Amino acid sequence: MPGAVVIGAGPGIGRSVARRFAREGLPVALVARTGATVRAVADDVASLGVPAVPLVADSADETALRTALDAAAGELGAPDVVVYNAAIIRPDGLGDLPVRAHLEAWSVNVVGALTAAAHTVPAMAQRGAGSFLVTGGMPEPKPEYVSLSLGKAGVRTLVELLDIEYGPAGVHVASVTVDGAVAPGTAFDPDRIAERYWDLHVQPRDRWQREALYQG
Repeated sequence: MPGAVVIGAGPGIGRSVARRFAREGLPVALVARTGATVRAVADDVASLGVPAVPLVADSADETALRTALDAAAGELGAPDVVVYNAAIIRPDGLGDLPVRAHLEAWSVNVVGALTAAAHTVPAMAQRGAGSFLVTGGMPEPKPEYVSLSLGKAGVRTLVELLDIEYGPAGVHVASVTVDGAVAPGTAFDPDRIAERYWDLHVQPRDRWQREALYQG
């Protein structure tokens, strides 16, 4: 069975999404910035009885991310679904951050998603099937989260561009916009949010959504 790749496989949404796909029997490749983080998530996913491949890469590092995606394909084959969940989430107001910090946030929040899509989506289009899903957020910009608001607006536009380019070839490109703070045991429990990713992946083509808004 084709597998899934989760980029930004931390202990929140990334872990829950990986487990959700694993429960359907899909092997999962997991990408995170630190080895300890990704190995812990991989062990958790593997406990569900599917292969789980831990890979270390900073999503802002194009070479490292592409190398990790190649390694995932080498282990599991071309993915059926790629989930981009990496983000820099921090409070910052207008004028708080220097240019370098804004560029670092943009490189993770938006450019990493573009790199992942450019590396995986054309192959999906060639075979006429696959999903590329992105964790969105900030349906309304917030002045106390400037860099994140800019990043989520950028990734929403990226999803639209990818859908225009590859949707006609059979690739479902969509985002899950999370309108709240993610925390276990709340209305924004990551396990509940993860259901939206699976729903998008299996959505019939005639009912494809480009954005699923999760409001708890």
